[in-house]
Amino acid sequence: MINTVNVFYWFNPLIWYFLKRIRQERELACDSAVLQLLKETEYKSYGNTLINFAETIALSPFPFTMGISGNIKQLKGRILNIASFHQPTFKQKIRGYLICIFVSTIIIGCIPILSVYASDQTGYHFDTTEKNITQLNLSSNFGDYTGSFVLYDQSADKWNIYNMEHASTRVSPNSTYKIYDALLGLESGIITPEHSTFTWNGEPYPFHSWEADQDLTSAIHNSVNWYFQAIDSQAGFEAVRTFLQTINYGNQNTGTNLNLYWTDFSLKISPIEQVELLQDFYQNNFHFDSKNIQAVKKALLLSTTSSGSLYGKTGTGRVNGKDVNGWFIGYIETANNTYYFATNIQSSSGATGSQATEITESVLSNLGIWK
Repeated sequence: MINTVNVFYWFNPLIWYFLKRIRQERELACDSAVLQLLKETEYKSYGNTLINFAETIALSPFPFTMGISGNIKQLKGRILNIASFHQPTFKQKIRGYLICIFVSTIIIGCIPILSVYASDQTGYHFDTTEKNITQLNLSSNFGDYTGSFVLYDQSADKWNIYNMEHASTRVSPNSTYKIYDALLGLESGIITPEHSTFTWNGEPYPFHSWEADQDLTSAIHNSVNWYFQAIDSQAGFEAVRTFLQTINYGNQNTGTNLNLYWTDFSLKISPIEQVELLQDFYQNNFHFDSKNIQAVKKALLLSTTSSGSLYGKTGTGRVNGKDVNGWFIGYIETANNTYYFATNIQSSSGATGSQATEITESVLSNLGIWK
C-alpha cells in the first residue's frame, strides 16, 4: 500500500512527509510486536541488541546495506519506546484497529481523485452537451491504421467525428505544433512577419530542404526542426511554458528537453483539441497581433482551387526508426464557410503525415467539402 501511494502521489510533498512518518511508526510497531513475545525481563536485552547493531553499522563502510532504517534520532526514539513499553490493553487494541480502518478508508477514497488526475493527462474531456455531433464510420478509409478524424463545420455548428475515443486521446503533436511555435516566435519578437529568416549553420540534416536558410514560410512547408528549435532556444523554458498555458495547448507539458518536447511524448494533444485550437487560431481568440496571425496563415496555405483554399500542417512521429504517429490538421476556407479538421493515425510502422493527408483528402472529398 505504501509503495502504491508513493508511486501515484509522488508529486505531493505532504505525501512524502506522511509516508516517512508511517515508516518510522512501522519500526516502532515492529518493536512492539517483538516485545509482546518477550518476557518483561528480556526488554533490556532487546534494546541493547539494537544499540550494539547500530554501533556495528557505524563502523561499516556500507551502512545502508545493513538492513536497518532511520537515523540516530529515530533509533533513540525506538530505545525510549522499548524502555517505556507496556503490554497493550484490550481497549487499546480496539482503538488501534479502528484507526487502521479509518486511514484505509481515507486512502481508498482518494482513488477517484487519482483517476481524474490521470485522465486529465492522457485524455481530453470533450463536453458533448448541446453539441450537434455526427459519428462517422470511416474504417474503410483508415484501413489497418488506428486513428480518428474530426471535422467542425463552422456555419452549421456541427461536428463530424470518427472514433470518438481516439479523438479525445492525447498523443504527441509532432510537427503540427510548429503552427503555434511560429506564433510564439512572432509574439515574442524573435521573428517578425517582415524578418523571419534564420541562417543555416552548415550542419548536415536528414532532409536536403533543411540545408538552407529558412524563413517562416519555408520552415513550415519543409517542417524544419532546427528553425523552430532556434525559436524555443531563444525564448527559453519559462516563455514556452507560459505560452502553452496562454493558448491552453493540450497537457501543456514541456518535459526537460526544449529541443524535443513536441516529439518526445512530453507535450500531448487530442485531435478534438487540435480542431478547437485551430478555431481559436483562425478567429484570433488569443488576442495576438493580427499581423502575426496572418503571417502564420499565409505560411500554412497549401493550395487554392474552385472549392476554396486549403491550409494545413502535417506531423510524423518516429520511434526506433519507425513512423508510428501521423497527423494532418488544418482548415478549408470556402466562399461562405470554414471547415476545421484533424486526422491522426497510428501504427507500428508507416503512420506518416503524408498518409494522414491522403486519408483526410479522401474523407473531405466524400463529404463534398474538398475536391
